[in-house]
Amino acid sequence: MRALVKAKAEPGLWLEEVPEPTPGTGEVLIRVLQTGICGTDLHIVAWDEWAQQNVPVPLIIGHEFVGRIVELGPGVGSSGTELAVGDLVSGEGHLVCGRCRNCMAGRRHLCAHTEGLGVARPGAFADYVTLPASNVWRHPPDISLDAATIFDPFGNAVHTALTFPVLGEDVLITGAGPIGIMAAAVTRHAGARHIVITDVNDYRLELATRLGVTRAIHPDRVTLPDVQRELGMKEGFDIGLEMSGHPSALPAMIDNMAHGGRIAMLGIPAHPEEISIDWSRVVQSMLTIKGIYGRQMMETWYAMSVLVQEGLDITPVITHHYPATDYQAALATAREGRCGKVLLHWDTA
Repeated sequence: MRALVKAKAEPGLWLEEVPEPTPGTGEVLIRVLQTGICGTDLHIVAWDEWAQQNVPVPLIIGHEFVGRIVELGPGVGSSGTELAVGDLVSGEGHLVCGRCRNCMAGRRHLCAHTEGLGVARPGAFADYVTLPASNVWRHPPDISLDAATIFDPFGNAVHTALTFPVLGEDVLITGAGPIGIMAAAVTRHAGARHIVITDVNDYRLELATRLGVTRAIHPDRVTLPDVQRELGMKEGFDIGLEMSGHPSALPAMIDNMAHGGRIAMLGIPAHPEEISIDWSRVVQSMLTIKGIYGRQMMETWYAMSVLVQEGLDITPVITHHYPATDYQAALATAREGRCGKVLLHWDTA
């Protein structure tokens, strides 16, 4: 089969012919139809410091996908509510140990021994991928392939956006990448009042505007206090969603939160030592800051399906489609940043 392989410990990615995987006990074999390019994939391709420390070579990368089950491994049933050959599925890319305290208590998203699909084990940028049945999410038959392809990053957006109640609240989102934009769409759907998103990428600010944010601002041109005055906000933002990882984002958010405000932080700083937080402001304003990683298994997946079935359209965040054989052009588009989500098609490549 074809696969995009991190074949060498150096920058680059290679399309190679590799053996088709066989599902083990409790696993399924999935024919991949479409995949999404994630920032994590770009780090691996660039072979930066994080990738060098975390990614074994050689490795098939990729974790955002949709496909159809073509084979059930031993121990996977095919009756009633069980998975079956032909099901349209995506996968939870965090594979947990199943035996630690959090796993045993049903808090699998807090497993300290998590391994990542396409990071620690062979991923989905290939014609076929295997995955434990417990990590497979079966889609309803009426979902579009594009929406199903991006359920992994959509889950990050849903988990972050719904960590705190947003009904009637004023929401600040720092970072207008695809996940930040989808988080904005979720908060709008969930009844937020004003939604302000910030970024330095004009293309993505325009994309966020098309998806219904109240204001999309470049922080070098418009200040957050100015936006608050324009919108009649007298006490600051109630909810903050930090999605960028930029060193200036969290301090700016803290400076513009209402007393008692709550911040959900998904963005991972490349250089956390560069972030200087006014902790006296955090304490005196009684702010809550909560880290978010991945999705709750599988509660977030259920919430995603309900949101899509009830009319939330996330597909406008997808801006580019490429056949998998044209992966170099797809990676270049994703790196350039004048895009939303970039998809690779395996069924037509």
